Amino acid sequence: MAVQKMGRRSRLSYCALLAILLATGVPEGIAGSPDAATKAFDRGAALFRQGDLPAAAEAARKAIELNPSSAEAYRLLGQILFKERNPSEAIEAFTHAVKLKPKYAEALNDLAEVYLAQGKSAEAEQALTRAIDVNPKHAESYLDLAKAYEQRHESSDALRTYQRLLTVVPNQPEALFALATLYDGQGEAKAASDMLRRLTKSNPKHANGWYLNGRIAERNNDLIEAAYSYKQAVAAKPDLVDAHYNLGFIYRSQGRPNEAEREFLEVLRYRPEYAEAHMNLGVIYTGLNRLEEAEQSYERAVELKPDYAEAHYNLGVFYELNRKDLPKALAQYHRYLKLGGRDDRVERIVGTGGR
Repeated sequence: MAVQKMGRRSRLSYCALLAILLATGVPEGIAGSPDAATKAFDRGAALFRQGDLPAAAEAARKAIELNPSSAEAYRLLGQILFKERNPSEAIEAFTHAVKLKPKYAEALNDLAEVYLAQGKSAEAEQALTRAIDVNPKHAESYLDLAKAYEQRHESSDALRTYQRLLTVVPNQPEALFALATLYDGQGEAKAASDMLRRLTKSNPKHANGWYLNGRIAERNNDLIEAAYSYKQAVAAKPDLVDAHYNLGFIYRSQGRPNEAEREFLEVLRYRPEYAEAHMNLGVIYTGLNRLEEAEQSYERAVELKPDYAEAHYNLGVFYELNRKDLPKALAQYHRYLKLGGRDDRVERIVGTGGR
């Protein structure tokens, strides 16, 4: 959305102009009544929430004009300017808000978000650290600071900051999930599971938490816990494709083809191009002697993903054993080997030309 155009004279930075006014005194007739300033501020905030940025900026500037000592009005203007993609003036407005109100954690947090958007990590860290110093219970600043550390791959600092956030908000979901992810990445499965247990207990609909718990359980070969977690994940978020896929794979490995088919079909309902789901359906349909569906599924898998070696192998086996069509089987086996597949039996068949 375009920024509202103003005349050359009025384009002088409001922050610079009002800084002069604050230093020299506001001339008679400029400052308005507190009620008028409050009304202008409230109007600006409402317009900002509605997405009318030019009108919101005009109202915020009016509020500043009427009450140059309002840190809240400067913060509102900074938020609007940042949304209008004018970071330099947004920084100026947030900085002035903090100058008027040194312990303004919210404005410091906003200032840090502008710095982060500009890739100025050190400046963001300084602003967030200051926000936490002036308000040790400002949860958003802990969260943003931890994310900044993660972006810089400073895992230990991120872990420490997320843990500090949990002392302020014990079950903060983003912190719990982030800690679980970091612990899992460091190979600390138990610590990750502990975080996920807290997360899913306090937030039973946290789909990603359930999904990660399923992944950890599956790696530990606890398929009962994994299946339960994946089912909870898709109950919370039905279009979580990877949870459907992993659940289908577990069912297939447990010899439960009907449940597996259901999950792979759910995968394809949301992502029809998912070649691995088509290939797994081919395996299931072959086992159920639904050969037409099996052939269609295998062929669709290699059509969608021509370099999918496993699908070429399975399609070759299908042609050889179920269709008794050795030329077609050999074509798939050749492709499988060319893609780097290794199977002694296939190599012998290809080497002898199928004799």
